[in-house]
Amino acid sequence: MIWTLELINHLEDAPFPATKDELIDFAYRNGVPEIVIQNLQEIEEEGEMIEDIESLWPDYPRKDDFLFNEDEY
Repeated sequence: MIWTLELINHLEDAPFPATKDELIDFAYRNGVPEIVIQNLQEIEEEGEMIEDIESLWPDYPRKDDFLFNEDEY
């Protein structure tokens, strides 16, 4: 399972918390690339709730990770 920023961004609007099957269903309904669906299918937690994107990819960058001042823009 390989996540990149481009791939994981397809799940940004996913209905978290969700199960693996719910995320796969979301991915199919939203037409995400097949590699995202394959990554979701490789998740081992059958029936367990996935709380957020960080549960899938702990290194997921958030706004706080970038060094810029939003007030300047």
